[in-house]
Amino acid sequence: MLKRTEGIVLKSSPFGEADLIVTYLTRDYGLLKVFAKSPRKIKSRFGSSLEPLTYSRIAFIGKEDANLPRLTQSDIIKAFHLLRDDLKCFLGISEMLELSIRFLPEKEPNFKAFKLLLDTLLRLESDCSNKLYYLYYKIRFLEITGYSPRFDACGRCGANGNGHHHFYVSHGSIMCERCVGDRESSIRMTDGTLKFYKSLLKWSLSNINRVRAPEYFLSEVNNVINSHIAYIAGSLKSFSFSNMP
Repeated sequence: MLKRTEGIVLKSSPFGEADLIVTYLTRDYGLLKVFAKSPRKIKSRFGSSLEPLTYSRIAFIGKEDANLPRLTQSDIIKAFHLLRDDLKCFLGISEMLELSIRFLPEKEPNFKAFKLLLDTLLRLESDCSNKLYYLYYKIRFLEITGYSPRFDACGRCGANGNGHHHFYVSHGSIMCERCVGDRESSIRMTDGTLKFYKSLLKWSLSNINRVRAPEYFLSEVNNVINSHIAYIAGSLKSFSFSNMP
């Protein structure tokens, strides 16, 4: 059955001499991997539409339970070539793309994740040097996927979080003194950092360019978020391996 949607290329991997496996984040099907026949040949009809970040209208064919549908059409809506050609920008964006690949289950629709990525790319196109866009994306992505860290209360007993400023990565939360073992490592967070993080949750992407924050706030929040992401990614990888037949 032929299906159509819009998608942003997250990754393209060589398959054989001339074929590609293309990973999209799509509007209607979530994370989707498709087989593209001979796009690496000079006269390929796909052209440059399979480059990372390219936003296209695509069509693919395959049975409902097919592991790898075949891409039949890819018409570019927006190439985002400026972001792709700027190495510094692309390195930051690559972290965003990797989040979708690692955290989103395949073929499960997630329009919010798709829209967040598209809207963020559109904003970065005019100001890719703004570090806050990348941090905001990570925070919102974790919220959308249900992996947000907890800063409002102790992650174990639920005690009010006021006054607790140590984030325990293995728990994904701040913890009160009664619930934490002496050997558990933590990341200290200042009052200002906590307030900054909570204020970010109230802002929309369209207003991020108005936010002005000290560099150490950005650094502290980014450190916590990256540590949180790395721990979850490791847990998900372990889970996937432990569930292999």
